[in-house]
Amino acid sequence: MAALSIFIVLHDFALGGTERVAVRLAEAWAKRGVKVTIFAGSDAGPLRGLAGDRVDVALADPPIPRRRGSRRRLAHAARAFVALRRFDGVFIPGNFHWPVAAALAGSGIPVVAQVSAALDKPQRGRVRQWAFERRMRYLLRHVQAVVALSDVARDQADRILRRRVATTIALPALTDDIASPIPIPETQSPAILAAGRLVPEKGFARLIAAFAALPEKSARLVIVGDGPEAHALRRQAETLGIADRIAFPGYVADIRPWLDIARLFVLPSDFEGYPAVMVEALAAGRPVVATDCTPATRLLDAPGAGKVVPLGDTIALAQAITQMLSQSPPDAAQLAASVAHHRIGAVAKAYLDLFAAVRA
Repeated sequence: MAALSIFIVLHDFALGGTERVAVRLAEAWAKRGVKVTIFAGSDAGPLRGLAGDRVDVALADPPIPRRRGSRRRLAHAARAFVALRRFDGVFIPGNFHWPVAAALAGSGIPVVAQVSAALDKPQRGRVRQWAFERRMRYLLRHVQAVVALSDVARDQADRILRRRVATTIALPALTDDIASPIPIPETQSPAILAAGRLVPEKGFARLIAAFAALPEKSARLVIVGDGPEAHALRRQAETLGIADRIAFPGYVADIRPWLDIARLFVLPSDFEGYPAVMVEALAAGRPVVATDCTPATRLLDAPGAGKVVPLGDTIALAQAITQMLSQSPPDAAQLAASVAHHRIGAVAKAYLDLFAAVRA
């Protein structure tokens, strides 16, 4: 029997969560003997090397850089590409690439589209939410399956699409050989860690304000990441007189060394899809304080895993951090075990089982 062949479409290899998941899944499928082809609008971005030698990468000619209307051009180019080749399934990674799903759903190849970002955002308001759902129904109207990262998102997807087409598969945030967690360090200056792109919706300004209000003045805050808000956040720390207790290391390729020295991880965002960094924090054995910004906060229901606070509530955020710092550290190995289902091997197999089902 011929090996299963899967076609993946990416705009490029930008440093984004959607792109990282797609490339890592491609590599994992290829290791299992699947023939994987990534069709990209361009080879721009640092994630190209993650695919490995087993994955075939084809580029649009001429290249399609990101700009207004480029996803429509990418969809047409991908449709022309599959017309000349045979594939058993198409994987559309994330909301950003849904226009490609609409173009390929009529190709005769089963299409599996992933939901990577929040489907129901209070910030949208009723009119924008209605428009979002209408567009989602149009773009995904003919796909054979939709993959959500949580049961909450699965049920939302079925409601919006008005058919039972969605299934839940965990986010492949962890490698199969991820290091075991080390005990939380006992120190007089506990480190609080946050990470992400430095943009307003990530809530780092609110986190800095909450940190300034902590009664524990020996604590340190580390915000890993880069972005347009970097200067404003540093200025805020200076204005509040806490600049000497906050570090901004910038972008790092691997957050694990920072998690190993942390007492606590904080996710202060306004909204998230399913943040891999929360899974990584728990896998490192670190409890999490998070705003109610994502279905992933259900991971914090595990004993000692952390706390969830209302969106936009700086006082509640400060209180939760204070409470977590005052408690005895949780069992790091137990926290890591609670997210073991996010390892790439199990997730890759779940996707392959889904592709087999839609082919049948």
